[in-house]
Amino acid sequence: MSANSSLVNFFVLATLGLPSAYMYPAFVFGTLTYLIIVFCNSLVILTIVVSKRLHKPMLLLLINLPISDILGASAFFPHLVFSILTQNRMISTPACTIQAFLIHLYGTGNLLVLNAMAYDRYIAICNPLKYNAIMSSSIIIRIISFIWVFNFSIIVILLALTFQCKICRTNIVDLYCNNPSFIKLACGDTTVSNYYGIFITFIVSGGSVLIIAFTYIQILRTCVMTNNIDARKKAIQTCGTHLVVFLILLINTTFTIFSHRFQNVSPFLTRAFGVSILIFPPFLDPIIYGLKTKELKQSMIMFLKRHMRSTK
Repeated sequence: MSANSSLVNFFVLATLGLPSAYMYPAFVFGTLTYLIIVFCNSLVILTIVVSKRLHKPMLLLLINLPISDILGASAFFPHLVFSILTQNRMISTPACTIQAFLIHLYGTGNLLVLNAMAYDRYIAICNPLKYNAIMSSSIIIRIISFIWVFNFSIIVILLALTFQCKICRTNIVDLYCNNPSFIKLACGDTTVSNYYGIFITFIVSGGSVLIIAFTYIQILRTCVMTNNIDARKKAIQTCGTHLVVFLILLINTTFTIFSHRFQNVSPFLTRAFGVSILIFPPFLDPIIYGLKTKELKQSMIMFLKRHMRSTK
């Protein structure tokens, strides 16, 4: 095998360790999970797009979450269920690179979208009279554009720096391709890629914690001061749901990234947390927001009823 990363034709992902008796049940479970994720997230996207009354700042920001969730799930599940069926964990270099790109795009994108949604709730609750002026259509377009351009740019640079290094090995320690696993395969100098990875992790994760902490402290203060009990209850319920989704993603992502940098962390634990990032948020996000957002829930039910009547 050549040391030049451009000549590496394939990688081998960590074995699933499934007994033969569990192969087909695992295949069916993985396929059904992926189909449910795609269906539920697509339903949220289509409902918001079709229903003009849902074209509000919060929901226009929210629509980016299921888009990101579908990207992450589609990067992980198809190859997973294929490898379960074939018992072959090999993946070509282009496919592995695309998988790593989409998974990092998904993880970073979700954090950025949740930050934008927290800012929207902060303005709506703490500055309601200025909400329409601050969260105008042009501002929403700029926020969404920044999220995806910034996200795309930092991930492209991250992988470009990593693949400048010499790759000496092909056995990836994770169940899917990702940048920390690529770095472990390198035998050359990975200092620049390492430092850049740590830098963007602190910028995105650390920045997210600061934004969420600031907005929620302000929201809680406003809720405590208000005399409207119903408004206080609604605000806390909405923000509580958002905070749970954010913490699940942040804790799992941060642990997974930094566990690669410490030798004494159990590989099984690292893989478990890594896979949970790609299963639970895409699966739970549409359910949580679909059930907790009243307008969205009603519109989704109406959308499904119309579609069912049209197919009869």
